[in-house]
Amino acid sequence: MASKKKKKKTADNVIAVNRQARHDYFIEETFEAGLVLEGWEVKSLRAGRVNLKESYVLIKNGEAWLFGAHISPLASASTHINPDPTRTRKLLLKKQELNKLIGHVERRGYTLVPLKLYWKKNLVKLEIGLAKGKKLHDKRATEKERDWQREKQRLLKTAV
Repeated sequence: MASKKKKKKTADNVIAVNRQARHDYFIEETFEAGLVLEGWEVKSLRAGRVNLKESYVLIKNGEAWLFGAHISPLASASTHINPDPTRTRKLLLKKQELNKLIGHVERRGYTLVPLKLYWKKNLVKLEIGLAKGKKLHDKRATEKERDWQREKQRLLKTAV
């Protein structure tokens, strides 16, 4: 009998990453949320035409919404619809996760930031982070630590 091999996770399932979020915020916890999308949006995501840089997540009336994510419509989009690239999209979370997020966001200084958009078994998932804003000196310290780690690796590589 032929044995079934498990498919390894590869980087090709990642659609878009919000690198700016990790620079601007301390990410304390991450959550996985589904997205309510239209057909033309899924086609655009397959083509990689999405930008999460200036997007954010808000909670309204006990539901999570994604604002500011720009999904560019393809030129071959249907003629009978009017695609809006920056429309608000509903996030699908479990009730327990949503209640936890509401509790944290109502505290001072916490916000929800989209981190990564990716495919999971042919479904689009959004990784959102519970974050606290960094001050300018925190950003400098993070950059200084990253530079030191890089320099340390360089020194170890040349010493061996």
